[in-house]
Amino acid sequence: MKTINIKFNNFKIFTLLAFVFFNANAHAQTTQKDTTKPRKHLFELSFGSTMMFISSTDIAKIKDAAKLTIPTSTMLFFAEFRPEKKIRIPVFLNIPTESKQFIVTDSAGKQSLVNEKAAITLGTGFQYKPIEWTLYGDTKLEFEAGPLVSAGFDNDKKLFVAPLIAGRLMVKKGSDFVMYFGGSYTFGLNAIGILYGTGTIF
Repeated sequence: MKTINIKFNNFKIFTLLAFVFFNANAHAQTTQKDTTKPRKHLFELSFGSTMMFISSTDIAKIKDAAKLTIPTSTMLFFAEFRPEKKIRIPVFLNIPTESKQFIVTDSAGKQSLVNEKAAITLGTGFQYKPIEWTLYGDTKLEFEAGPLVSAGFDNDKKLFVAPLIAGRLMVKKGSDFVMYFGGSYTFGLNAIGILYGTGTIF
């Protein structure tokens, strides 16, 4: 009788362990990520450069004199949130690597080079991707454009806010690499920008 009781206890333990193992395995399968589903790529981080043709200035003599604006180089840090397939929300930071320069011609016809400090600008806004072309394989060409707003401090330490419109033409390789070239125009500051860079989408 004692032997039968031991066998019965072992059977109960085996049944209990089998039940626990089955439940744990079923739970793991239901909570495991489905790797067959395509991963969403919601963010873009990129680094590039901007050539700014800035004609606005606080120097009075430049305002009244004929001048040629030399483009100002800036480092561009760019991040973009993509909540929808065609809607993008960018955030960008432009850090000048040199001063604004103007070639000024006075009334006597003499030319001189005038320098002015360029401001660091931070901006955001809205971009829309209306079109997308497949070039070959997994390489695509995309275009996005939309209104933005930038802000910074001028030479008198006063805050300025300026609206602008910008667009980018992007070559996208696979699902995570992007290379772009674009342009912008800032209203009020009368500044034209050329931007380019590379980034990753994740």
